[in-house]
Amino acid sequence: MVGASKSETGGGPIRYGMVGGGQGAFIGAVHRIAARMDNEFVLVAGALSSDPTRAKASAAELGLDPTRSYGSFAEMAKAEAKRPDGIEAVAIVTPNNVHVPAAKAFLEAGIHVICDKPLATTLAEAKKLAALVEKTGKVFVLTHNYTAYPMIRQAREMVAEGQLGDIRIVQSEYPQDWLTEDLAATGQKQASWRSDPKQAGAGGALGDIGTHAYNLARFVSGLELDALSADLDAFVPGRQLDDNVNVMLRFKPVGKTHPAKGMLWASQVAPGHENGLKLRIYGTKGGLEWVQADPNYLWYTPFGQPKQLITRNGAGALPVAGRVSRVPSGHPEGYLEGFANIYQEAARAIRAARRKGGKPAKDVVFPTIQDGVEGMAFIEACVKSSKKNGAWTKL
Repeated sequence: MVGASKSETGGGPIRYGMVGGGQGAFIGAVHRIAARMDNEFVLVAGALSSDPTRAKASAAELGLDPTRSYGSFAEMAKAEAKRPDGIEAVAIVTPNNVHVPAAKAFLEAGIHVICDKPLATTLAEAKKLAALVEKTGKVFVLTHNYTAYPMIRQAREMVAEGQLGDIRIVQSEYPQDWLTEDLAATGQKQASWRSDPKQAGAGGALGDIGTHAYNLARFVSGLELDALSADLDAFVPGRQLDDNVNVMLRFKPVGKTHPAKGMLWASQVAPGHENGLKLRIYGTKGGLEWVQADPNYLWYTPFGQPKQLITRNGAGALPVAGRVSRVPSGHPEGYLEGFANIYQEAARAIRAARRKGGKPAKDVVFPTIQDGVEGMAFIEACVKSSKKNGAWTKL
């Protein structure tokens, strides 16, 4: 990149572009809100739709310079890499099949990547992308936003400190009801691409929300999965991808302890559930329970003692929770702030990378390319297991 702007030398917001996220898109707006919440990023360019007309209209609505509204991500990566004020990072918020080719284009152009999940449509392409990330040395952030909730950071720290003892049981679930009927048949955009194997990959509910439940279970427990037994269903007639997932989990042993076991349920056909992400972890000394719909609260159940409620910024809250909390106790803080915390961590990592490949402080935590690869390995193993009538399958 020619020259050095204020942003490049440490001050000012990080210039970023966006691929996807134009008119009619849901997640693009969420990313834009998150990126500007802490004044760490400024949107300056975009390839906001695969439809050039819609891309230009979307850019105009966002107030982007018309000369920096591109018809394709390839054109955007090439042009922005040549500009002295070109983007330093890109947010990829497209259907899953575009994640890898778009990320590849920007990594090869020397631009950091922030990408929505799941990482890819196949494990093979995920591994190739991981190799490219390692080769380029660029920051790669996968937006598993639930890992950035204060009480999830609290839970992770409590497990790591041994407050639960040796982990025995991990239960994670993520039920929704929005695909209870064949919404894709109405032409609804979000339902249509998520139900299309060519755009979504091999997993429906599995890839969309099952990966969130899996990632969260691993993030908090610190455990590695050894094998699984999965049962995938498409209850809605004609639906090509799963809409309900039941998985039994066997984790790798830690030391000489008995390997932990777990269960994961993800569904988009569970009436009455809007966004029912829940995590429960139990060990030899106690347990934890967290519900995304009530994110400020974490229930801690030390064995043989009264159940304890830990609140964000309240009694018992650890510094790791306070570091990613913005508002006083008792005020709601959740989905958008979780995304913003991911962007804030990304900003710290990108600024550290400017210092001749430096690394951010140890307290900077965000899902990486490896989390994306692990998510794809989970999807592939679930699909393989289900096709074999739930046979236990190694990752």
